[in-house]
Amino acid sequence: MAVTQSLDESLKRLAGLEPSPFPVISLYLDLRANQHGRDGYAAFVRKVLPERLKDMPQQSAERESFEHDIARIQTYLDSDVNRAANGLALFACDGSDLFEAMQFDAPLEQHWLFVGSVPHLYPLARLMNLYPRYAAVLLDTNRARIFVFGLASVEHSQQVISQKTRRHSQGGWSQARYQRHIENFHLQHVKEVIDALDASVRDEQIEHIVAAGSDDALALLREHLPAHLAAKLEATTKLDLSASDAEVLQATMESFRDHQGDSEAERVEALLSAWRSGGLGVAGPEATLTALEMGQVDELVITSSLDTLKPVQRLPDGAAPGPVQAATSAPQGTGDETRHKLSSELVLRAEQTGARIRFIQDPALLADIGGVGALLRFRI
Repeated sequence: MAVTQSLDESLKRLAGLEPSPFPVISLYLDLRANQHGRDGYAAFVRKVLPERLKDMPQQSAERESFEHDIARIQTYLDSDVNRAANGLALFACDGSDLFEAMQFDAPLEQHWLFVGSVPHLYPLARLMNLYPRYAAVLLDTNRARIFVFGLASVEHSQQVISQKTRRHSQGGWSQARYQRHIENFHLQHVKEVIDALDASVRDEQIEHIVAAGSDDALALLREHLPAHLAAKLEATTKLDLSASDAEVLQATMESFRDHQGDSEAERVEALLSAWRSGGLGVAGPEATLTALEMGQVDELVITSSLDTLKPVQRLPDGAAPGPVQAATSAPQGTGDETRHKLSSELVLRAEQTGARIRFIQDPALLADIGGVGALLRFRI
């Protein structure tokens, strides 16, 4: 199910909503079957939503809005869930006329419920970062398959097929001439693949490319890839052209993540160097929030593990009012709800100001600066 582009639009739209006086539900569900082959999310929803309802005053507008949301959520889960989906993010607030649900192939690790005055978007932004949108090209010397992957699903795919050549048994001058013909044919094929890849990257606004295939084909591709595409080439991996779509996704995603893991340390070091030198970098929650408030942030660099996010004494005056209540199926529990509030505020402000968001999977890399920092567009 190809939802990455629409999901990105939804993320921006949800981040732009004004705080509501009514409770806003942000529900994240792992739709995969449990160890017994059954859906585990239904019991979670039946438990946590009524628990939150108990805390609301009787005959209040807030309680009435929440009751309507519970009924609508249950109806949606009973009738509209795609059994092939692995994850669901749902946002509801009847009092503010909000109901938006999105399903995707990418799995969520746990069930989460957040109730606050704005949508809680940290898990959604993190999921998009963990399963990024990228182009993959799988090729040999006469065939190629080009994919656009996003959120662990195939958004688009196409093939480039050239005439297959055969080995020639003659020797001498004739063999040499035939070999040159073969090499020219392979080169022409790779150029056709590059043209198709270039068009896909341009039309789909792709920032990352992963290449897979035989060693000979990959070497030829790298040799002739133009600079603007070579700059987007994140990784390569060996893979047979007969691989299934799922195998291509798995192999290229693993290669991409290995490369991203290596680049995480480089990105954090660039951030720390810019901060320590007084350049275009800030570190720590307070400084990062201030920079976001001023519209300075080009890229928010934030931990993927909330345990290493240091709470702040006070959020900015314009922060969403009220607490963020959380419930989860995670073994470690909900954690510090002030961290949830801070993570939500950081992601909201990044989305509202057009800043990129980069999640760092290794919690140790950002631990010394409170789990978050930012690279800046400008200094004041």
